[in-house]
Amino acid sequence: MDRRHALAGLSAALAAPAFALAGEQGSAPEERIAKGRFPTGFLWGAATAGHQVEGNNTASDLWLLEHLTPTVFAEPSGDADNSFELWRTDLDLVRAIGLNTYRFSLEWARIEPEPGQFSRAMLDHYRAMIDGCRQRSLTPMVTFNHFTAPRWFSAQGGWTNPRAPDAFARYCERAARHLAAGIGYATTLNEPNLPRILRGRLPPPLLETQRAMLAAAARACGTGRFVAANSVNEEDIDAMLPIMIAGHKAGRAAIKAVRPELPVGVSLAMFDDQAAGEGSQRDAQRAAMYGAWLEAVRDDDFLGVQNYERARYDAGGRLPPPPGAKLNAMGTEIYPPSLGNAVRYAHAATGLPILVTEHGLGTGDDAQRAAFIPAALGGLKAAIDAGVPVKGYVHWTLLDNFEWIFGFRPKYGLAAVDRTTFRRTPKPSAAVLGAIARRNAL
Repeated sequence: MDRRHALAGLSAALAAPAFALAGEQGSAPEERIAKGRFPTGFLWGAATAGHQVEGNNTASDLWLLEHLTPTVFAEPSGDADNSFELWRTDLDLVRAIGLNTYRFSLEWARIEPEPGQFSRAMLDHYRAMIDGCRQRSLTPMVTFNHFTAPRWFSAQGGWTNPRAPDAFARYCERAARHLAAGIGYATTLNEPNLPRILRGRLPPPLLETQRAMLAAAARACGTGRFVAANSVNEEDIDAMLPIMIAGHKAGRAAIKAVRPELPVGVSLAMFDDQAAGEGSQRDAQRAAMYGAWLEAVRDDDFLGVQNYERARYDAGGRLPPPPGAKLNAMGTEIYPPSLGNAVRYAHAATGLPILVTEHGLGTGDDAQRAAFIPAALGGLKAAIDAGVPVKGYVHWTLLDNFEWIFGFRPKYGLAAVDRTTFRRTPKPSAAVLGAIARRNAL
């Protein structure tokens, strides 16, 4: 029996007890708990994003882009995971896995479908979700904007429009007035540095199709420019940076004005960047991908780190995975130490407490995920032991979902979703993470 099948068997064996009540599960040996215990009050969670799970987000910019010709999207989001209706089922699943935190996003397009027009019904919907978390002893970790925006916002130039921060602050203030009392942690924007990370890494045919798609969206909206946060033309990337930073700060101030004690931050996509040989481009790449943001967040309450892989740089640029490296379904290296290394760098660069707001593995082989989770958490625990203040770990994602331009093909979920019935089926990896979370220890 090879290691892969052994780990799959271990995962299956853990599945049944992991879904039992905490009081019914046997305790690990005391010496093992002491060695691997995480801080008291550590947040253990799973994440989703509204557009990727809710379904039928018809007023959003991405819904339009998915349905244009041409489009870079493999398929439309459609019903997604039907989580707009099944959010109670999702919260029950988070609780059953053994986690204590749920990260989800508000859909700005649902709350403010037209400029200045706010939907009380949609605000009530998200308040019910927050209350549902509290009723299940889950900490609600709420992202105010996870890539998608109202169609009108992107038709006005999105984050290239100097007036965008004011529009975002208006939305944050209104949403916070209705929702902030129950939120545990808030993030303004999800991975606003993603366009800078993708710069130079996307194939020219995709970029050409994206340009044509955005031009078609502008024509459809009767505007000269249509800019979406995660579909960006090259010439717009630098223009977006200062405006998004201003938007984050304005949104943070608006939320804090409603509830000053609520911890507010932003989440950044971050590699485990490693230098290889003399003259490595690593530091220059870090400056381009994160530099301005790492300066901008210094007044935040925490920094959300979203890490999936390492990146090695020599003098010529980024290197491919080493020969023989294990790869996931997306073709990237499976490298568990990446998480702990990224967290160490993020804290050293900002001095802020860290929340791991996303971390996961895109694979159809759940045995890989079941092995990856404890290995990565070992590196995270080592960073904590070295003095990095880490508040929690949130896995991406709770459910197999709509993964943007790739459609429903990538599998990141702790639970599979039947595309016809929407039935959620936990995978063995959910039991592995849940067992660690229940013990609060490796």
